[in-house]
Amino acid sequence: MLKAGAGRTEITPPVGIAHAGWGAATHERAEGVDMPFYATALYLAGGDTECVIVDIDIILLPAWLDEQIRTAVSRKTRVAPANIWLSATHTHAGSEFPGTFLTGGAELIDPYMQSLPGKVAEAARIARNAVVPARVGTGSGSCGINVNRRPTTPDGFMFTGRNWKGFSDHQVLVTAVDDLQGRPLATLVNFACHPTILGPANRLLSPDYPGHARRTVEQNIGGLCLFLQGAAGNQGPVITFVGDIEAPRRLGRRLGLEAARVRAEIDPTPRKERLVEIVGSGADLGMYVDEPTGEPDDTLRVVNSTVRLPAGEFPPLAEIERDFDELMRKLQKARTTGDEKSIKAAVMASKRSWIRRNLARLAQKDPIDVHLQAIRIGDTALVGVPAEPFAEIGADVKRRSKAPHTVFCGYTNGLFAYVPTAAAYEEGGYEVRTTPFKAGADRELADACVGLVADLWR
Repeated sequence: MLKAGAGRTEITPPVGIAHAGWGAATHERAEGVDMPFYATALYLAGGDTECVIVDIDIILLPAWLDEQIRTAVSRKTRVAPANIWLSATHTHAGSEFPGTFLTGGAELIDPYMQSLPGKVAEAARIARNAVVPARVGTGSGSCGINVNRRPTTPDGFMFTGRNWKGFSDHQVLVTAVDDLQGRPLATLVNFACHPTILGPANRLLSPDYPGHARRTVEQNIGGLCLFLQGAAGNQGPVITFVGDIEAPRRLGRRLGLEAARVRAEIDPTPRKERLVEIVGSGADLGMYVDEPTGEPDDTLRVVNSTVRLPAGEFPPLAEIERDFDELMRKLQKARTTGDEKSIKAAVMASKRSWIRRNLARLAQKDPIDVHLQAIRIGDTALVGVPAEPFAEIGADVKRRSKAPHTVFCGYTNGLFAYVPTAAAYEEGGYEVRTTPFKAGADRELADACVGLVADLWR
């Protein structure tokens, strides 16, 4: 029998931490908190397999942090590191990372990052200790708070905004985890949309819309909710880059209400209607019972694999490093002037150079080894990739998957960068400029993910 437990810890960054990861922002430090950040864990056990799935309110999981958290969770729960799934919600209103181009609040980054492995591991420990027999089912809905984010101006300049004609994946996949009495233990919500409602003008720490969606599900359903970010590489919110703290609350509530609706309709136990009798009244009343027709699928399996994706071409790394160092010097000089226009221009240039430097470092190894993970929970497959795949990739994997339900997740078990579609390379744009991969990597990634799901069903 499948067993499950859920747990949560708070991981809100401290006020004052380096926060403005936007190239267009002029502030550096977070000035307050919109709502708490959490690590939410689901522990599952079935047969001789056990695993932990964790949703973390953080923009990304660099390899060193992924390893530290994975090690801490394994020590606390005794679950093998290979059976631990770590997902970042990808909020853009959280802490910066060590090595940031910011200076204000940078002194708070290391202590905060050092605290995360223990806090996340504690959520997993709580989940493991709360384990009870469970049943799992999955349902699907739709929500229109996302839109393709790659529009062009009339003269052909591509920017990051709202492209109503571009491909969008509005599917909301909801996995329900109940105890044997039907009481909710946890809800997994999978949706593809960048948490970039809050933009450069925002000065508050916030999990953005995923935090508000989770809260809405929990208020309406009970139990704990985990948000698993989808293939959001080219998916943005319909309200984006604003400073209005109410905007993520509105969109998060919309998503949460749709997820709660789907969740309320899921019954993990297979049932069949049976007419018991017809009772005479003013009308002849049919009396029915919905009888279980068997036990739900309680299979639990975890598989891991590696796909080797081709790296793109970059100028010599030493040249890129020199350019970055020079731009950082210019940024520090601009900050001393107090001129907002000069600061914005210098921050933008430094941010872009910082991204390019990190990508060039990744591309030093060609091909790039990318770790994939898939978990089968009953008739549902969870597929996690450490990248920002375009929505077309996620839709392709879901369409070709052997599983009745396929939850496709980016930002999982680390993060490399964007994986655009082959067509996007011809169009250009931000995501193509900021990927270490060559055109064609999308097909190789999708094929590997489809194969991984097939392994779960073998």
